[in-house]
Order: sequence, then C-alpha cells, then structure tokens
Amino acid sequence: MREQLAHQAAKLIAEAGMADFASAKRKAARQLGASDTQHLPSNKEVEEALHSYRVLYQHDSHPDILHQLRSEALACMRLFATFNPYLTGSVLSGAAGELSDINLMLFSDDAKSVLLFLLRNKLDFEDGEWRIRLGGREETVPSYTLTRESGIQIHLIVLPENARHSGSRHPETHANIAAVEKLLAD
Repeated sequence: MREQLAHQAAKLIAEAGMADFASAKRKAARQLGASDTQHLPSNKEVEEALHSYRVLYQHDSHPDILHQLRSEALACMRLFATFNPYLTGSVLSGAAGELSDINLMLFSDDAKSVLLFLLRNKLDFEDGEWRIRLGGREETVPSYTLTRESGIQIHLIVLPENARHSGSRHPETHANIAAVEKLLAD
C-alpha cells in the first residue's frame, strides 16, 4: 500500500502540479481509500516514484523543463555569487516539474546584506521566513522570493556563514555554482 500511495502521490505532483508532498500523500491516501493510514510513504519514496513517473510518461518534455529550471537557477546563483549560493530541492534532484520552485541557500552573517543587495539591484521580491534545523536546533531564518519573467519562483534562504562549513552540504542534496554548471553540461 505504501508503494501504491507513493506512486499515486507522484502522479498528483506530476500531473496536477501539487508542490507539497504531504498534501499529495494525504490526497493519494483518500483517493485509494486509505485515508486512515498512519503509514504514509516517506518523501524519499514519493520522490523515487516521481522519478519513475517522469521517465515513463514525461520522457519527451521533462528533460527540457529540468534544463530550463536549472539554467534559471544557475543565472540566479551567478547573480548572488557573493553569498556562496547552493541549489537544493527538486530542481537539483531532478524531480522538479513545470510548476516547481527553485530553492537556493545563501550564506551571510549579516542577513541584511542580502536585503540590501536585492534593493540595490532593484529586484522585486517578497520577504518571509524559513524554518530550518541548524546546529541541532530549529531556527527561523530570513527568506526572499523572487518571481522571474518566466513565472518561476526562486526562494532564497539566508543562512549564517558557519552553516556553509558545517559539513551538512552533500553533493546529492546541495550543489554550488560549479556543480550546477557541470550538471547542465552533462
């Protein structure tokens, strides 16, 4: 049942553009008559099912969409190079679809420097907060959302500089500019 739920949630994400894995899993459970289950698939299981779905049903269009998203991410990363950006999330993993957002982590001990950079460069943005686990504690960090001309939203999450050196950056979940350039070249 977990596997069926993962595949149904993946289908909802791919076809209906659902961005939230938790909502997709709950809706999949309702659709398959298992709404009372306490054993929903993990996000990793849904992501694996989503990869399979895209290979089977979106093999013609998905590579182009993913390339466009990664190109948009790289352009933004270059713009914010001062803040040592890392790409994370579905655009990096390859699970992203046409309606996916791009998630970038920026590093600065002065979070206002990112705000000043946005203002100086006359970039339209919405500010907000992001909950993240840092140093074993749940913390709230500033975030900014840019909407590109293409309609793609880019979320900038601002972390303290020491988080960049914490050893929690893994190549499969975090990519710097050089890694994204290599990904696009492959």
